[in-house]
Amino acid sequence: MTASSRAPWACDPARSRGRLHPEPESAHRSPFQRDRDRIIHSSAFRRLKHKTQVFVEHEGDYYRTRLTHSLEVAQVARTISRTLGLDEELAEAVALAHDLGHPPFGHTGEDALHACMAPYGGFDHNAQALKIVTELETRYAEFDGLNLTWETLEGIAKHNGPPLAPGMERDGLPPCLAECDVRHGLELTTHASAEAQVAALSDDIAYNNHDLDDGLRAGLFTLDEARALPIVGPCFAEVERRWPGLEPQRLQHEALRRVFGVMVEDVLCESRRRLEAAAPRSAQDVREAGAPMIAFSDALREDLRQIRAFLFTRMYRHWKVRRMRRKAAAVVRELFAIFMDSPGVLPDDWRLRAEAAPSEAARARVVADYIAGMTDRFALQEHKALTDPQARV
Repeated sequence: MTASSRAPWACDPARSRGRLHPEPESAHRSPFQRDRDRIIHSSAFRRLKHKTQVFVEHEGDYYRTRLTHSLEVAQVARTISRTLGLDEELAEAVALAHDLGHPPFGHTGEDALHACMAPYGGFDHNAQALKIVTELETRYAEFDGLNLTWETLEGIAKHNGPPLAPGMERDGLPPCLAECDVRHGLELTTHASAEAQVAALSDDIAYNNHDLDDGLRAGLFTLDEARALPIVGPCFAEVERRWPGLEPQRLQHEALRRVFGVMVEDVLCESRRRLEAAAPRSAQDVREAGAPMIAFSDALREDLRQIRAFLFTRMYRHWKVRRMRRKAAAVVRELFAIFMDSPGVLPDDWRLRAEAAPSEAARARVVADYIAGMTDRFALQEHKALTDPQARV
């Protein structure tokens, strides 16, 4: 993006608040481009390939993983950012990093790990993503983490809104987030940049669309049921009018890509309206606006509420998915109990961290970090190795 095409409310890479550990600037890449590239090359990003959204990793090659989801979110974020005159690389970096902290087995794994960690401050995947990019990635000689810019860290921490209400004590924050805020001063009572807000809405657009696609592909609900949904029904009707008798696979794809388009256009129209009304003159004005500048319209938000309610009942609470959730939660709980009771069975580097932990809570955090970094496949392998007497160690 050139300076002339950048909106006044966009983040300017030339005016970044910088990195915790100063580094020479690149001659060929902006600071936000470097952030994006470091995220893509991280170990945590590669592991997203074998972490699932709704289904367990081995259930089918065509279902979304955290990696394919993150790529879809990044694609949407770039489109919206470019249209609104925002910094595409910053929006893309936040989009690619937003799920790095997810443990195995999707939200089921997070719920189970949060329950295990309840006595020790809980578990939150956004806070865990921050810990990964500031501490747990150990690739560089001069620092732990990826040494990302302040703007990217802020986006990871705040893309879903301010984590801290004015006057609220830090004690209510996830420990990882509170510690990161002390080091980086992330202004947790304000909104994030417009680029980070774009990443958050792009996440909503991507998962609403692909959960419909994956649910239909898995046979958890029918095309007729999908046709009864707002947004979705009119898109199916439009395709069927234009191509009568189209085979189901093509019909589904053509309709759902139109659903995608409806959501993107709505975000663009509503965001333009809000930006014009608020007239922010800087990225900081966006942060301090008191309300999101990037948003769905009220009408579309209600339509999406109905779609999510349908998916909750017909997909997330389908008996097949419930069976998977029960098994996945048991794996996480049992792994946590084993590692807390017998840290000596952890791999050497993790065992040393656990044994050096100054308290039970600190040891629990080490165990949670280890489990959160697992893929679905590795979690199942570890569980079998530790619980099946006949499994090879």
